[in-house]
Amino acid sequence: MSSKSFESGMLSGRSRVAGIIGWPVAHSRSPRLHGFWLRRYGIDGTYVPLPVQAEKFGEALRALPLIGFVGANVTVPHKEAALAAVERASREARRIGAVNTIVVAVDGTLEGRNTDAFGFGESLRTALPGWSAAAGPAVLLGAGGAARAVAVFLLEAGAPEVRVANRTPERAERLAADIGGAIRVVGWDDRAVALADAALLVNTTTLGMVGQPPLDLPLDRLPPSAVVNDVVYAPLETALLAAARRRGNPVVDGLGMLLHQARPAFAAWFGVEPEVTPELRRFVLEDASGGPR
Repeated sequence: MSSKSFESGMLSGRSRVAGIIGWPVAHSRSPRLHGFWLRRYGIDGTYVPLPVQAEKFGEALRALPLIGFVGANVTVPHKEAALAAVERASREARRIGAVNTIVVAVDGTLEGRNTDAFGFGESLRTALPGWSAAAGPAVLLGAGGAARAVAVFLLEAGAPEVRVANRTPERAERLAADIGGAIRVVGWDDRAVALADAALLVNTTTLGMVGQPPLDLPLDRLPPSAVVNDVVYAPLETALLAAARRRGNPVVDGLGMLLHQARPAFAAWFGVEPEVTPELRRFVLEDASGGPR
């Protein structure tokens, strides 16, 4: 089957319709990803991009059940607004403080979920069987939505400490206050020092992404056994991952988080538990720009 044949689902008058709401949203890989699964499993459905500006977001959300959508993903800049707009939210979404998945109930009400923490955990566990968050402290670069999801996952999976460094320290302090638990904020200038005795390093910033400034982070203090993950997936191997690989650290790229976070949403909307396969990875990478999920 050609790559082009995976671009949309199989449509009829009874099709199940989902999409992704964001601004901008044209570069999202989610339509390609969900379209692959819709074709793979022969599902009567489709998944479409929905470009919505911030001032129209509430209206767009309320319209989903009226126009027959079964749900939608939410990407930047709407994830926090979605949490405030839905009738119900999962425990994970409330603790993370953001919604990336909306499920339309039979009665037309909206349930908000967050699958990013699940996606992060599944990505590491799949790439490194036997990996455990309890192995030691984690260093987390960034304090945005992805960082919040990663921090929640690590704490709930048993990480003894999460050290958060962000270029804007106030955001890191707010993350720590909102999530609670064993989070320690370190200054951005101290990020290299914080690597000492760490078992995991995760970059959730845009530094190192195509078109963005590089991430300046000497790895001298990082133990050789520490896992290094970058949520960026364009390029698939960032300079951070390349440097870590050269010194012998296990590395995990950012594509796995994108693919695995989509699984619970697809199952909720379309009734099938999808698989992340090498074929899916290749297909998404064919057109991976690293834009919004």
